Amino acid sequence: MHIRPVSPVLVVIAHGSRDPRHAATVHALVRRIRSLRPGLRVETGFLDFNVPSVQGVLESLAAEGVRDVVALPLLLTRAFHAKADIPAVLRDAPRRLRIRQAEVLGPSPLLRSALERRLYEAGLTPADKASTGVVLASAGSTDPEAIGVIDAVAREWRETGWYAVRPAFASAALPRTEDAVRELRALGCARVAVAPYVLAPGFLPDRIARGAAGADVLADVLGDSPEVARVALERYTEAASGHRRLPLPMLSA
Repeated sequence: MHIRPVSPVLVVIAHGSRDPRHAATVHALVRRIRSLRPGLRVETGFLDFNVPSVQGVLESLAAEGVRDVVALPLLLTRAFHAKADIPAVLRDAPRRLRIRQAEVLGPSPLLRSALERRLYEAGLTPADKASTGVVLASAGSTDPEAIGVIDAVAREWRETGWYAVRPAFASAALPRTEDAVRELRALGCARVAVAPYVLAPGFLPDRIARGAAGADVLADVLGDSPEVARVALERYTEAASGHRRLPLPMLSA
């Protein structure tokens, strides 16, 4: 009798926040992921502030007899959390689990599509692209690799037809959102829009929103947009198939 192999459980790892909007958005995104892949078991764990914790989720899975897990960092760049925090938590997981850490979500053309979706939902139209300057506003990082990724995303997005795209950061790096808005005004853009390159509401997205006070349009966070859910499933499939893996070794008994 042929027995269909069981797919690895997807454990979505979110940062967590004291702001209740953060966890609500994460859970909405996870529901979207489940709707796109019926039959795939998807669990959610938080690094801090919210429950269940990543460690608690992994211990529960091991107690159930689960063997294979794909851990997906709900992050847009490979900065400290992806390189240090998450691997450390996974190394402390029950030894019976075989864990692959998936790549972070970004960069991806699908995420650029999600950014544009949010801008159009905020009132722009495709006809506005050629005369609109966009601030790509991220949370910020001290990691040069992460900053370089944001700069590259801004350059690539500009090539899709926007008048100009400038990166900005809510913390740890410059320029700030308000400075990028002023720069685009000085450049002569007919309108200025701010596109938060963040997944969920919270302290830093609120800072981005305050910095967007001088813009014409402020888009919503990426949240549970279908494009983000599709990227998450792409990263899961890559890790589960072994086509892409981070340096974290598989954990086994």
